[in-house]
Amino acid sequence: MESYTEKRIHIVGPLKPQNELLASFLTAETGSQCRTAGNFRDILAEDGGNAHHPSLALWDCFGKDAEACLSELDSDARAVLANDYLALFNVVAYLGIEEKAVSRGARGFLYTEEDLQQFKRCVSAIFRGELWVPRKVMSELIIKRSQNRFPGEACEHLTLREVEILQMIAAGYSNSRIAEKLFVSPHTVRTHIYNIYRKIDVPSRVQAALWAVKNL
Repeated sequence: MESYTEKRIHIVGPLKPQNELLASFLTAETGSQCRTAGNFRDILAEDGGNAHHPSLALWDCFGKDAEACLSELDSDARAVLANDYLALFNVVAYLGIEEKAVSRGARGFLYTEEDLQQFKRCVSAIFRGELWVPRKVMSELIIKRSQNRFPGEACEHLTLREVEILQMIAAGYSNSRIAEKLFVSPHTVRTHIYNIYRKIDVPSRVQAALWAVKNL
């Protein structure tokens, strides 16, 4: 079992019994320090409004429509997003907020039908520096961004193979899966990824995926 005893999680939303149950589960399963908060302002007030923000905020979107979710992301959640990770849960699948939420800095989505084990997997993935976004959503996002559009100036220094691999990273493919799809060795994939990181000046896979969403 992965343990993140040095990490903090805030579960944000008005449904206190649900959030306390989720906090208890994640504390037991991940070792993280889990707390609950009614809203984002409570987090900042508790931490004095300074650098001691939570490592991850899980935000309950139950009952919120797309406009309300994005409005809160642009207002109350902004201070948390400036320093830490954010994932949305109790998201209704057909809201269609993923693209805009990712562009604002959200790292993951848990939908209304998800069970507690999915929360554990989501938290672990985000703490490993990964996105927890359905592959289908990321693929559609990349395709939508690239349709009828030539790569921008930011992409000119990437080779066609590097662009292809970057798209696969954004879609959630592992190195081994990329190697399998491209009929190359895992070592070759790692070399390409190292060159991609250097060219687009990012330190991690999740940052590369976010860069791809914005630029491809």
